[in-house]
Amino acid sequence: MSIRTDNYRLPKWMTVPLPHGSEYTRVKNLISEHNLHTICSSGNCPNKSECWSAGTATFMILGEKCTRNCRFCFVKALVPDPVDWDEPARVANTIKTLKLKHCVITSVARDDLEDQGASFWAYCIRTIKEVNKGITMEVLIPDLGGKKELLDIIINEKPEIISHNIETVERISPKIRSQATYANSLAVLKHISTSRLIVKSGFMLGLGEFEEEVLKTMADLKQAGVQVLTIGQYLPPSEMHAKLVEYIKPEIFEKYKKAGLEMGFKYIESGPLIRSSYHSEKHVNI
Repeated sequence: MSIRTDNYRLPKWMTVPLPHGSEYTRVKNLISEHNLHTICSSGNCPNKSECWSAGTATFMILGEKCTRNCRFCFVKALVPDPVDWDEPARVANTIKTLKLKHCVITSVARDDLEDQGASFWAYCIRTIKEVNKGITMEVLIPDLGGKKELLDIIINEKPEIISHNIETVERISPKIRSQATYANSLAVLKHISTSRLIVKSGFMLGLGEFEEEVLKTMADLKQAGVQVLTIGQYLPPSEMHAKLVEYIKPEIFEKYKKAGLEMGFKYIESGPLIRSSYHSEKHVNI
């Protein structure tokens, strides 16, 4: 039901189209001109061509240098640059230029900041909503150290969707996450669920997890109040990152989707190429 691999040769269901089209070029140029970052590029997302060609992107705030060094992540683990308080305006104006009705914002972890970036997050959400009247938004946030008072700073801005990824099953979590823990992520999601906003999370397959562990992770997320779930294939960014154990076949992703819907999740994106923000606009009106 899976393909074990030592050479990372992509199976046919993992192929993606090459970048193309005027809209792709337009999005790429706007991001460059406004000196912005996207998780599409920083995270080496396989759906970048599809999303940019459709005129959308997932913007990454607080720079592109992360204070954590997770073994699955393509984002650079370096000493961050000073906070750029002009960045929210550039993001907001780029979204306006693209005429987006829905946007997704994420960020690096900023453990170097006293509030781990929470106040910057709040300012960014407000700025985007002020410049883009009626826009809906998903924010994909770090754990902010699990501090409820910091989470509340973001919750109080009322983005339509707040997402925080569990990333993998409990057994594998300490092997690939540098500071965040499985239990802490569940606590973060549980706290967000008290806000009556849409709560979202996601995890990867292909790191050597067992079926019973996947089902337990899904049950844990459901109990924590998660309504929207994404499940995708792990792809190692480099040979220095966590080893890929297996490629999971599309029918297994479909099996987990069916199981999750039976558990009571309201919406599930599950497939080899699924990433956290994929089709986020569909998750607003669940």
